[in-house]
Amino acid sequence: MNPRVDEYIAKSAPFAQSVLTHLRARIHHACPDVLEEIKWSRPFFLHGGTILCNVSAFREHCSFGFWGAEIGKVLREDGVLQEGGMGSLGWIASVKNLHADKKLSTYLKRAAAFIDDGHGETVMAVSRRVVKAPKEAVETSPELMAALKKNRVASKVFEVFSPSCKREYVE
Repeated sequence: MNPRVDEYIAKSAPFAQSVLTHLRARIHHACPDVLEEIKWSRPFFLHGGTILCNVSAFREHCSFGFWGAEIGKVLREDGVLQEGGMGSLGWIASVKNLHADKKLSTYLKRAAAFIDDGHGETVMAVSRRVVKAPKEAVETSPELMAALKKNRVASKVFEVFSPSCKREYVE
């Protein structure tokens, strides 16, 4: 369990807390090896280093989304996929709006199996994202270091930059 996901749930509206907590428990029950991360400011669940699904909370509803063209096809065939809605299961305002736990677990296990099998060579890059190892830090040139030492404000700003932003400035 990732403490940042705990924080996300705690900051959500009370109705959303129960929905997100329920979905989180279902995800972990169906896929015990799943890892939690915060990506794009919301909880994502990774299986084997690949995004399995994500959850989000909004003012009046929550969303749950599977990742992957294969599971999307299964959901469409079963009439579950809510086109035009946020996420795969549409507008979720309470736990009552969710499919039965057994059905949701079946879809989660199936999505994980697609990942395990490397199923479908035609999976689009957007549908299947792989977590990459972080890039090595770029070495800051002596000239930039000297300039940063002369300006405390610039030095503090540079220090809190993300690695990619630092790399941009260094390059």
